[in-house]
Amino acid sequence: MNYAISVSAIERQPIAAARRRTTFAKIAGEIGTLLDDPWSLIRATPGLRTDGDNVAIYWDDSGDGSIEVGVQVVREFEPTDAVVCSATPAGVVARTAHFGPYHQLRAAHGAVRAWCKDNSREFALPFWEIYGDWSDDPGKLRTDVLYLLK
Repeated sequence: MNYAISVSAIERQPIAAARRRTTFAKIAGEIGTLLDDPWSLIRATPGLRTDGDNVAIYWDDSGDGSIEVGVQVVREFEPTDAVVCSATPAGVVARTAHFGPYHQLRAAHGAVRAWCKDNSREFALPFWEIYGDWSDDPGKLRTDVLYLLK
């Protein structure tokens, strides 16, 4: 798949995130369970979400990694025992859109990292994925991959 990379300035985006984080090796098996608590909070808090998407934020890409999973929300909120108020940062990002199954997302990350190297742009942590609406057709799944630039 050919990935078009774009650079844009983005605003900080609040996230209702599971308090427990996961790792690279476990994210595929744990993401659904980790999203249960943020979605429960959203359902119990009218007006917290209008049309936000699920998000995975990669705060550390060394070792096992440290990945926070949550849902975009429209405002800050008080944390609970199971859900924290987190955010993706404001700044300039390099981004691409991946269309297809989630297990192929590594190629999108590779494309953004290669673009950064080829264009002498350094990325910072975190980087993140924004998951579009679900489809039973894997070819219709859209995931945006964003890397914060230094």
